[in-house]
Amino acid sequence: MELRHLRYFVTVAEELHFGKAAERLHIAQPPLSQQIRQLEKELGFELFHRTKRNVQLTEAGQVFLGEVQQIFKQLQQAVQIGQQTSRGEIGQLVVGFVSSAAYNILPTILRTFRSCVPGVRLELHELTTDQQLEWLQSGRMDVGFVRPPVEDNRVSWETIFEEPLMVALPETHSLANQGYICLTSLANEPFILFPRLLAPGLYDLIISLCQQAGFSPSVAQEAIQMQTIVSLVAAEMGVAIVPASLQNLQRTGVVYRHIRDIPDSSLKVLIAMIWRSNDTSPIVQKFIETIAIHLEE
Repeated sequence: MELRHLRYFVTVAEELHFGKAAERLHIAQPPLSQQIRQLEKELGFELFHRTKRNVQLTEAGQVFLGEVQQIFKQLQQAVQIGQQTSRGEIGQLVVGFVSSAAYNILPTILRTFRSCVPGVRLELHELTTDQQLEWLQSGRMDVGFVRPPVEDNRVSWETIFEEPLMVALPETHSLANQGYICLTSLANEPFILFPRLLAPGLYDLIISLCQQAGFSPSVAQEAIQMQTIVSLVAAEMGVAIVPASLQNLQRTGVVYRHIRDIPDSSLKVLIAMIWRSNDTSPIVQKFIETIAIHLEE
């Protein structure tokens, strides 16, 4: 029994006329009648009552028709699901992100992708840059948002967002009323910083800026998450140099000030999207494509 035999049967059942069914199927009537006879022989029961005047389904034929129609419906769904899967429109995508990305580009990206591709379920994990690289290579994650650079030729990455660095001060700090801060004025201040392993690129930039200002920062406290760093600043544990988007955290007790006497180009920090270079997943490719279109708008 072949699928075409079932299509022949359904067409005859719908028309209840072999001549009209043959026209719909673009075949001659005698071969169609022969195919239906062969199907009945294979099934072991008659599908139609035939007379010179009309054709009617048998009781068994009516039951068989209902089941075959379900088969075709399931087949159509299978084709549709297969097509959507091949286009990256259904499935699951595991996304990693550094905490600071949640305050700038990430919400817009996720909202855009969910709007364009609602059939893909997003699983989100807040991870440091080094954790994301580990998860990516072990297959636990599909795409990520990190602080570059990414020095791994197995990983592809593309810059998707840039922003300036700012100084975060307790609102009670003596410099809090100034519009701009010279880094040299922070030479004797305790700094709150994250361990270098978590985001080497951003860490090295902050250290380099302080050294350009003539001092090495005295790290009084380390914290893993950016929001924790800002909270410690609010607790007057020290000062910090952070991405400007941390202002969106709206933490009371903290003020943010621009940095003076440093070229703007030196103050830019980036967010990059990363994925495995050899990843052929349609969902990953759809995500990259959707984000690329969004960034061009």
